[in-house]
Amino acid sequence: MKAENTVVIDLAGKTSLADTMIVTSGRSNRHVGAIADRVIQDLKDKGFGNARVEGLPACDWVLIDAGDVLIHVFRPEVRGFYNLEKMWGADRPHDKAS
Repeated sequence: MKAENTVVIDLAGKTSLADTMIVTSGRSNRHVGAIADRVIQDLKDKGFGNARVEGLPACDWVLIDAGDVLIHVFRPEVRGFYNLEKMWGADRPHDKAS
């Protein structure tokens, strides 16, 4: 789906919410929605059940809670405003996905 600037953040030992957080961007509301739809469908297809989803109607920021993994799909402006990578310490080079 050509998500952009994907970062994987290890949450182990930082919170009990999840073990991993994935933060990525889409270029527009439509792109964010398409990425989120694809992730949700892939989770279902691979047998991970029904993830909880928030933000899909507006598609500025979609949160997919798949249990041990939280997936955030943002429009770039919204991602910059919330800056989750800095909040969760992913601005360190060893935490960034390649």
